[in-house]
Amino acid sequence: MFREKMPLWRNFSVWMLCIPSIFWSIFAYADDVKLNKNELKSLYEIAWERQPESKSYQFRVDAALAKQKIASSFLASPASIEIAQKTDRANSNQGASETIAGLGIPLWLWGERANSIGLADAEYKRLLSQYLLIQLKVAAEVRDAYWSYKRSNVELDLANGRFQNAKALSFDVEKRFRAGDLSRADLHQANGALANAEASLAEAQANFINAEQKVRSLLGVGMVEKSIKTGLLNQLAEPIPKVPDNLSSLDFNLPVVAALLDQLEVAKKAVSLAKAQTRSTPELQLLTTRGRDVYGVPFQQSITLGIRIPFGSDSRYQNKLATTTAEMVEAESQLALERERALSNIESSALLVKTARLKADSSEKRAVLANETRSFFEKSFRFGETDLPTRLRIELEASDASRQAAVAKINYAVAISNLRQALGLLPE
Repeated sequence: MFREKMPLWRNFSVWMLCIPSIFWSIFAYADDVKLNKNELKSLYEIAWERQPESKSYQFRVDAALAKQKIASSFLASPASIEIAQKTDRANSNQGASETIAGLGIPLWLWGERANSIGLADAEYKRLLSQYLLIQLKVAAEVRDAYWSYKRSNVELDLANGRFQNAKALSFDVEKRFRAGDLSRADLHQANGALANAEASLAEAQANFINAEQKVRSLLGVGMVEKSIKTGLLNQLAEPIPKVPDNLSSLDFNLPVVAALLDQLEVAKKAVSLAKAQTRSTPELQLLTTRGRDVYGVPFQQSITLGIRIPFGSDSRYQNKLATTTAEMVEAESQLALERERALSNIESSALLVKTARLKADSSEKRAVLANETRSFFEKSFRFGETDLPTRLRIELEASDASRQAAVAKINYAVAISNLRQALGLLPE
């Protein structure tokens, strides 16, 4: 009697060992949010330190500050010294000699210095806002790679759980087929389900490798290996930002709008400077001359004060003015378009967060019900009350529900990240 029921007890023990691991793989992701809260921020900081813009930023700031000092100078350009010597030793040698020493002082045109200071200040402010835009671009790449990795990691775990479950079921069906309890058709169906689960596992492994390579390209080979081995990449969601009802109040707080406003201000200052620069820079000249005509005559010394004024050129003036005006008009149009696009993106991203949350909740409920149903049919199949096709269908539905629930959680976290990206917030 006991020997006859040995295969049944052995199959029951196999199922009891597999079920806890399967359920753990499904519901373990609910506790991921309790792990490293600053993980995405840490990954972003690692990626940002590797960017060329991060390494060159301080030098660009130094250049902008130096340009402000140049614009604030009292001279349009550095002063110049002129020295000349005149003599007749190579010709008649009558003792003629003349020494000239002069100083050239470039002068600002009317309004040129004030407009140059304004342009330098506007360019420095634009540098700061453009720096934040570059940071947000890198943050978008990190977020995309991070959540792709998380999604592929979740799908790989679920595919592995499904494969192990199908393998255990196939092992059980094969033993029962040998015992004469099930037909060869049942065995083929179980093996077909195992092959399907194995193909899904291979596809999940390929997706995981691609996602891992994408993260590797951002963080570097050594950092990715360290992050994976030390258990990083466990966070599931960033903090949900607050979105005001009146989105127009976000105009000056949005980095893309602020950067375009700074760009427009630079264009306006460039137009004002172009209007002031109607000609090349004039130069104040101060010269002293010391010389004599022949030997025996005392040296005479004189001082000359003059100014050099270049002629203006209408074509050069109109070219520069038209170019800067075109840039100003383009900046105004781009500001209007990007402002409307940014506000629309925020509105749609906020709605997607709500819908993703609802989908995640409903998917989780479906997964719980599907797994409870699977446990019911598992018992009935073990006691011969349910046929194998029904058992396989219930198993497939439970696996699909578990996958949808896990992916829905990731999509909810992605929606939050997209909303934060639209608001111009860096990873936290």
